[in-house]
Amino acid sequence: MTTDTHSRRTKIVATLGPATDAPGMLEKIITEGVDVVRLNLSHGQSDDHRARAAAVRKAAEKVGREVGVLADLQGPKIRVERFANGPVELREGDPFVLDCRVDAPAGDATRVGVSYLGLPGDVKADDVLLLDDGLVAMKVEEVVGTEVRCRVVIGGRLSDRKGLNRQGGGLSVSALSEKDKADIKLAAEIGADFLAVSFVRSGADMEQARRLLHEAGGKASLVAKIERADAIPVLGEIIDASDVVMVARGDLGVEIGDAELPGLQKKIIREAVQRNRAVITATQMLQSMVRSPIPTRAEVLDVANAVIDGTDAVMLSEESAAGAHPDKAVAALRRICLGAERQFEPKEDLTTTAGHRLDRTDQAIALAAMLLASEVGVRAIVALTESGATAQWLSRYRSAVPIYALSPFDDARRRMLVFRDVQPVKFTHDTLNTSVSAREAVRQLFAAGKLSEGDRVVVTHGDHIGRGGGTNTLRLLSVGADGMVESLRDL
Repeated sequence: MTTDTHSRRTKIVATLGPATDAPGMLEKIITEGVDVVRLNLSHGQSDDHRARAAAVRKAAEKVGREVGVLADLQGPKIRVERFANGPVELREGDPFVLDCRVDAPAGDATRVGVSYLGLPGDVKADDVLLLDDGLVAMKVEEVVGTEVRCRVVIGGRLSDRKGLNRQGGGLSVSALSEKDKADIKLAAEIGADFLAVSFVRSGADMEQARRLLHEAGGKASLVAKIERADAIPVLGEIIDASDVVMVARGDLGVEIGDAELPGLQKKIIREAVQRNRAVITATQMLQSMVRSPIPTRAEVLDVANAVIDGTDAVMLSEESAAGAHPDKAVAALRRICLGAERQFEPKEDLTTTAGHRLDRTDQAIALAAMLLASEVGVRAIVALTESGATAQWLSRYRSAVPIYALSPFDDARRRMLVFRDVQPVKFTHDTLNTSVSAREAVRQLFAAGKLSEGDRVVVTHGDHIGRGGGTNTLRLLSVGADGMVESLRDL
């Protein structure tokens, strides 16, 4: 069994759940190539998530790899409440009432309560409401007091706590529920490296989440989940307010329609990369592998297309959390990523980077490093970085050249695990002399087998070791015998 982690550029996120709680399974999926694990805070208790986070850290140490932890907030997903006698069968043409009262009785085949009491104020006659990811649909006929009276247009089985969306979006529920605010504190407590905010509608939603996270003492990177139609007109604002963007294709597909989803996925990936943010593509990537040991050809093409489009990471949900073969699903995802990357090597034409914004010195250094690497031909780019910011900027300029990001800080290295092309490496230095540190970094990579004699590398660093955000120097170095370093040029 091999992970190919040194050649794979696209990162893998896997959701934890009952299937990964099996003895030895965490070690298996990490060995197969998982870079970041996802804790779905929509399910389970706080102690479950604490235990899983601790188990991940232990398993990663045992396997000898670094693994990030992503805490995913439930968000204000609108759901129907429970039915008195189990699931009901709704037929086309049936009348059905969504009862938006605090004391709504348990549901039956004619009505059910709804978790969002503001629904009557957000919908009107002829609106289409989609339940259970669109498997059931009904048209609003009228709103009377707290009742939304509908007519079923797509029948099917409806059970407890299934989600509800309005076709086209437009529901005004707040992005952060009271549960989410408590779970932000939990994420800070367990040292989550990423915090995903669900059903984001504006940059202000992300700013509120960031403020609450910092107040709780957390340092996680913020992930904006794009799953509402309302988010699309303000996509740039949301991306700028975030560190990472997730294309959450489940609810997004329900709201905008499946036909619009492929083009929108490409747009979100493209815009995130141009705005210097990482992007994760998620939902039903290998859905058949919840039961099957192999993916369908259509799933292989879906994952490969996301990789070709430039996604930083691809994510497993039910496939790893509750599937029959979590380790095989991760292995399949790894193989597909590698295959797509081999067939579609990135073009080192950086003239298309005009859309990237250069707001900081380290961003300019990153672009210069990529231009130099493409002009003179190098084996790798080596970034000495305190916070990981330089590695992030480097990864926005798609290239076949691997980026080794060396940092002494565990949390900074784990936050870099979602960046395409970037391989975080632990590096501690005993000197403030930047020239000595650069050479020591190259020697460490040589000793680890990542560089060979004769390789040329571009090294980026700051004038002052130990100060974040200060990258302002490029060096072109050549690896000699035994990893000794010759300076070809300082720039």
